[in-house]
Amino acid sequence: MEKTREWKQKQVVVQSRRRPLHRSSSMEEVKLAAIAVSLNVRLRSADMPANLQERALRYTRSLLDSAPADHRPNPTLLARSLKKEFDTWYGPAWHCVVGKSFGSFVTHSPGGFVYFSLDSLSFLLFKTEVQLVTEPHDPQASAS
Repeated sequence: MEKTREWKQKQVVVQSRRRPLHRSSSMEEVKLAAIAVSLNVRLRSADMPANLQERALRYTRSLLDSAPADHRPNPTLLARSLKKEFDTWYGPAWHCVVGKSFGSFVTHSPGGFVYFSLDSLSFLLFKTEVQLVTEPHDPQASAS
């Protein structure tokens, strides 16, 4: 009983420390939630601007809707298509995992993560940092 009371008190403190939402971000969240409902998508977790989330949801819905009704969607092809769409629009290093059952633990760039379910599939889309690898300069190679 005492632990439960202590836990609730901690929750109140944590919630009171959170900054209030700005009206514009609140409106974006409401709009995104309405879009998700209309597309029959369940947003699970996100660290991504609403406009990018919307693109991911709409593009994924269009991929599934364009698939022949008598064929199951291929998760690998769906993942590749969504990854390429985001690489094209938002730069390289997007990664996508699609399936009915998978576990994951990923590191992502800030503002580059969304996890959602659509029909019977789950979609994990995230961006990582890309750094060019340069070969170290070998002074002996240039002397010969």
